[in-house]
Amino acid sequence: MTNQEFTSEIAKLENLLFSFALRLTRSQQDAQDLMQETAMRAYRHREKFAMGTNFKSWVSTIMRNTYINRYRKMKSRKHVNQPIESFTFALESSSAIPNKGEHDMRMKELKGMMDQVGDIYRIPFLMFYQGYEYKEIAAHLDIPIGTVKSRIFLARQKMKFMIGDRYKN
Repeated sequence: MTNQEFTSEIAKLENLLFSFALRLTRSQQDAQDLMQETAMRAYRHREKFAMGTNFKSWVSTIMRNTYINRYRKMKSRKHVNQPIESFTFALESSSAIPNKGEHDMRMKELKGMMDQVGDIYRIPFLMFYQGYEYKEIAAHLDIPIGTVKSRIFLARQKMKFMIGDRYKN
């Protein structure tokens, strides 16, 4: 394909290619950039175009691939155009006050559920939660280690069930 043939073919498709670029980028400036880059790539590889095939499809494919490559490149690179010193406010906010209200509400709700489990399961579970080992819990409650493990397991199961029911209602 000669330079003149290429220029005339691109000129015929200019409006169509620009609307396609606009649909891809959703920005007029980016669409113009994509058009220019597509035209340059197509011109650079014009000898690869097989005469007798669809020129519009060939150029549209180049545009789509160019857009995808640019999108992937921009996605992987996070550009920051400001110096890092301007972001220190995010790390050091003296005006923020920690609020434990939501945490306190959840803990109150969990303690209420734990009371519903019953002392037989609640006591070994809470002791285990506080850091006691199975042997220590078994000695303190005067029950076998297997029973301690079973009660802790069942307490967990009952709590999971109650927590799951809470979200279903």
